Amino acid sequence: MTASRVKPEVLEAARMMLEQMGITTDDLLQAPGVRRHVPTFAEYVPVVLAAIGAGAARTYGNYLRKIVDRWGDRRLDEVTPTEVETLMRQFQANAVQRRNFRGGTGSGEHLIAALRCVYRRAVADRLIADADDPAKKVSKPRRPTSQRIALPDERLGELVAAAATGGRDPELDALIVRFHIETACRRGGLLKVRPMDLDDRIHSP
Repeated sequence: MTASRVKPEVLEAARMMLEQMGITTDDLLQAPGVRRHVPTFAEYVPVVLAAIGAGAARTYGNYLRKIVDRWGDRRLDEVTPTEVETLMRQFQANAVQRRNFRGGTGSGEHLIAALRCVYRRAVADRLIADADDPAKKVSKPRRPTSQRIALPDERLGELVAAAATGGRDPELDALIVRFHIETACRRGGLLKVRPMDLDDRIHSP
């Protein structure tokens, strides 16, 4: 067998280029005209849901099911970045308008994140090339400036004074307000506090 006359640095450059293009040696050896099967969203989304953790499934599950409703019979490689962005705008426009509604930004973000989750796995499973991922080519909607502000010291003092002088248990009310001020925890965090969380000398049973 004759040794390869191709310089090592040329081979390395070729390998790097193939990796960037998402092309494997199997792809090069594949018979011309024979195309690898790319699943539809209806086929592949259940695979993704089974693979991701419970937390991600809760976050993205609803969006992934809506994607299947829209594009269930379409292959992953058929969707374009323009279609992804159009769908994102539709999700933003149809978002539920609650008291803290901010133009559907959250819905748009979650849709893009859900699609990126699908396509990351498709690339990892070598179903499509990384360069063909349409979700990566669409930016998430820009978040509006936060409307949350801290209470001025004067207002905070009034709140503490009101808690300590009114109600049926002013001492407990004042303690609860102080707890929130010092820990910044939410209501659920306070309700789950145990004696051992407040005093390290107390041990769990």
